[in-house]
Amino acid sequence: MIAHNSSYIFTRLVQKFFSERLINQQNVSSKTVAAYRDTFRLLFQFIKKQNGCSPSDLTLSNLNADLILDFLNYLEEKRGNCIRTRNARLAAIRAFFQFAALEEPEEAARVNRVLAIPMKRFDRPSVKYLSKEEINTLLSALDKTTWIGRRDFAMFTTMYNTGARVSELIGICLKDVSFSQSSGSVSLHGKGRKERTIPLWKSTTAILKKWKREISDYPGSPMFPNANGRELSRLGVEFRLRCSNKKAGVICSSLRTKSVSPHVIRHTIAMHILHSGVDLSVIALWLGHESIQTTHMYMEADLKTKEKALSLINSPKNKSAKFKPKDKLLQFLEGL
Repeated sequence: MIAHNSSYIFTRLVQKFFSERLINQQNVSSKTVAAYRDTFRLLFQFIKKQNGCSPSDLTLSNLNADLILDFLNYLEEKRGNCIRTRNARLAAIRAFFQFAALEEPEEAARVNRVLAIPMKRFDRPSVKYLSKEEINTLLSALDKTTWIGRRDFAMFTTMYNTGARVSELIGICLKDVSFSQSSGSVSLHGKGRKERTIPLWKSTTAILKKWKREISDYPGSPMFPNANGRELSRLGVEFRLRCSNKKAGVICSSLRTKSVSPHVIRHTIAMHILHSGVDLSVIALWLGHESIQTTHMYMEADLKTKEKALSLINSPKNKSAKFKPKDKLLQFLEGL
């Protein structure tokens, strides 16, 4: 009876976390709710496979720190998730346990052990981006005699112009695009319900004006639909981009060795804007970064800026110092 009551309390706790904490109190975006929901689905499936315990029979005591660590290892080792994804799943679990600490204070010791699980550090790869020649080749290689080719041309041109995340790109509706006589603009719906408006080149505006004649004129219809008129999926965009890169690689040899993803296109426009002399704060607004610290990665990746700075400094002309043997203990520490 006590176990049954505990499982009921846990079920109510999970429901309350989503319906009251996330949706009513914090008013998080639907994407955040979906991400947290998927985390708990994976966690419950993992527990059922490990212990044979159904989600409705779980209690808070079942979710100890050891089990959570086993789940995180499972994500990396069995599902092949990267460390970023592992950390995102842990963030969702932490948010729930922080809520549980308020609702069930008698479970404080168990909760604190879970909250003490650290985020895992990871190496940040250098920013990958395309040259202007490569992005132009990628766009010109598309077959504009077909409906899909014309859609991809309009879609990838918009992606490059705006630096939109793939989720923002597929979410663009006809009503989000403003067409004017000089140049247009597009409203992007970003992370955390943040919206921003990005100006379009005249050439992009002309391409989109021409493209909208081939899709539904309903304001809420997707600007870049699939063959059935519905919103294109993230995987669909990535697949089309890979196909386009394969064709472009026949013309531009440097593209054959590059893995071109939607995020590479996003990095590309950021680097091209940076090379044109635009301030980082403007690039941060363009890309929808919450913090300018995120945008600093483009400055770190920009070799041209570093070479320019180096040219302003004279190389050292110090005489080589006489060799002195190091202390044995210091040698040991440096060898670690």
